[in-house]
Amino acid sequence: MDIKVRGIQKNFGSFPALGGVDLDIESGELIALLGPSGSGKTTLLRVIAGLEFPDRGQILFGEEDMADQPIRERRVGFVFQHYALFKHMTVLDNVAFGLRVRSRGERPPEAIIRERARELIELVQLAGLEKRYPTQLSGGQRQRVALARALAIEPRVLLLDEPFGALDAKVRKDLRRWLRQLHDKTGVTTIFVTHDQEEALELADRVVVMNKGRIEQVGSTDEVYEKPATPFVFDFLGNTNVLPGEVRGREVYVDGQTSAIVTDSIHAAGPVDVYVRPSDLRVTDAHAAGFDAVIRSMQRTGPIVRCEATAVHSGQAIEIEVPHLHHDTQALRAGQQVRLRLNQFSVFPRQTRKGGGALPDVVANAPAEYRERGRS
Repeated sequence: MDIKVRGIQKNFGSFPALGGVDLDIESGELIALLGPSGSGKTTLLRVIAGLEFPDRGQILFGEEDMADQPIRERRVGFVFQHYALFKHMTVLDNVAFGLRVRSRGERPPEAIIRERARELIELVQLAGLEKRYPTQLSGGQRQRVALARALAIEPRVLLLDEPFGALDAKVRKDLRRWLRQLHDKTGVTTIFVTHDQEEALELADRVVVMNKGRIEQVGSTDEVYEKPATPFVFDFLGNTNVLPGEVRGREVYVDGQTSAIVTDSIHAAGPVDVYVRPSDLRVTDAHAAGFDAVIRSMQRTGPIVRCEATAVHSGQAIEIEVPHLHHDTQALRAGQQVRLRLNQFSVFPRQTRKGGGALPDVVANAPAEYRERGRS
């Protein structure tokens, strides 16, 4: 089932939860709605489900507008963060519940309901636990029961709201891999909400990055990470260094340096912010294109050496991440001045920062120059 969201607006009192959202979801796709608290991702999911009704806009399931239809008409499966299982029911009865409460004309015979429930219990790898109650299961097992129950009604769309948020890190990782495999088996169009960047990038076919009720960027996991469209997306998807720069044609001068980095795209001339991830900085020759920094401290975390440094010209604090066995780490020491090259970076028009360096929020319809991507 393909879904088209067109101009969806939703206000809660004077608060604009969704500000004119447009989104196309392909049939059989697994898509992540990613963003911080208050970004509108859960509201958008609930509007698609029919748990909330939009103030304006369309929700098209295929060619049918479902925006004003109740949840029972949409045939969606919904999985909540805290399972919402019936504690007095066994695993089998929980899974069968959605089929048993159908109207008499649509309800399958009891034998078929039980067979369908057993098939799904086996699909979610809980065979043998049919007679247990939710209190006798682990958190990961309960979430699998919740997914089986959502699938029992043969939903056109499966909606997951922070499905692994109540689980510990190890169980989350295991269930992420399992959910991807389950989706590949069933092929049900699936939308899940998360604020966990790693979860979204590992699981989804495409990621929808949201901020303040608007979509900042939609793309494959590689696209949103490697080619972030706005400063917000770049900063939200991992640690970020932001350095002052100046663009002149196809050249970028970083942190007041006199040697320029040549980019593969043209930007508007003038002051810019240069965004670079800690893992994209490397020590280079003193005369190479880049900028100078002083190492302040070094710390090894597993296979990675993390350095805190200060850009010489601007005094900007920066982070550097280098694999422990990389030659860059061999001679580094606190107090040393080094030249750093930028393996990969993005250039955005200079932003006014708030509160001592906090990154700005950027609206979804950023002009084209916001989306330019630079490489050394």
